[in-house]
Amino acid sequence: MESSKDSGVVPMSAVHLLDMFLDSNKWVDLFPTIVTKARTIEVVDTRMLGDQAGSLQLMYEQMHILSPLVAPREFYFLRYCREVEASVWVMVDVSYEYDCSKLSKDPDPHGSPLRSWRLPSGCMLQDKPNGCCEVTWVEHVEVDDKSQTHRLYRDLVCGGLAYGAHRWITTLHRMSERLAYLVGASLPRHELGGELNNSGIRVSVRQNNEIGQPSGMIVSAASSLWLPLSSETLFNFFTDEKTRHQWDVLSNGNPVNEIAHVSYGTHPGNCISIIQQSFASNDNSMLMLQESCIEPMAGSVIVYAPIDFPAIKSAISGDDSTNIPILPSGLIISDDGRPPPPPPPHHHDDKAASTSTGGGGNKRSGGSLLTVVFQILVANHLHSKQLNMESVAIVNTLVSSTVQKIKVALDCSNVD
Repeated sequence: MESSKDSGVVPMSAVHLLDMFLDSNKWVDLFPTIVTKARTIEVVDTRMLGDQAGSLQLMYEQMHILSPLVAPREFYFLRYCREVEASVWVMVDVSYEYDCSKLSKDPDPHGSPLRSWRLPSGCMLQDKPNGCCEVTWVEHVEVDDKSQTHRLYRDLVCGGLAYGAHRWITTLHRMSERLAYLVGASLPRHELGGELNNSGIRVSVRQNNEIGQPSGMIVSAASSLWLPLSSETLFNFFTDEKTRHQWDVLSNGNPVNEIAHVSYGTHPGNCISIIQQSFASNDNSMLMLQESCIEPMAGSVIVYAPIDFPAIKSAISGDDSTNIPILPSGLIISDDGRPPPPPPPHHHDDKAASTSTGGGGNKRSGGSLLTVVFQILVANHLHSKQLNMESVAIVNTLVSSTVQKIKVALDCSNVD
């Protein structure tokens, strides 16, 4: 049994939030680091939010931790929204025993039994005079998956941090700030699947024809590891241009410069930047487009993708950027659910030096969980039937070599 409660103020109105809560596609986009996919199965009550009654609908949801080592959680549930008094709304979710065979397209094609049940949960939304909304979130679930959780993530999951109310509130606050600064289309989402190999790297293959990503066969690889450093230390290390050459295999060991930086939201770690290798000087050079986001106590994500100069120039000029093919890779950082490690004994201005003091001992105190993800295009046509095993080996090597570079840079080579 997991129960938690948290509250916060987000820069968005209650009606705007409810509009996204009741739209399964917007729900996924609003909580991209928590919700893998969602679907509205049936709308039971079709009255609009402006009416006296609210809305009742049957939904399906799959939730995840951003790691190949943790299985997703799935729910079929009823979602009810109602205005209880002026400018105060409630949304309540409760699990529903649903016969999956009734669906023409089962969200879970393997028919695996549900191991998670949502007891009455939800949120209360109260509009504020300044256009913001105070959100009180309650999570109350029963789960039967903790015994199968990988040892690296057991403290995080069993401690209630992985799917607790605080994570929902911090993600909602960050994404609301992002939406206030940026307006964009929904991103394509894919079921990667894949298998875990002997080295702990999950490799998966998919055919892509979505706008915004290269068309063809794409191979993805991901691996998770534990490091005896705080998540804040790791985030600072990975977002520091001075230390990027120590771990980023795409930089080929060359120094880089951040040539553009756009922040959104109240936390300085939430930003979009353009990175260029220091030696590059011509307009045809390859750049790196990167977005980083951090949620205190919940974790952080750093996503980056190579992009050429003409594409960046076109997007900055206001041209339609929908058709620019971008294939991102990235890093996911989260606390491991244990007490934080003590600070390093010496502090230096150079972040590489300050982060290289934490990996010498074997004692498993508090630390962070890091997931490394790479994607590469295998074949540039959609009808290719053959999987290029050399490309699979390349992406596998990209992940393993990046993990090793990170361990060396942070003096964590002896960490399993």
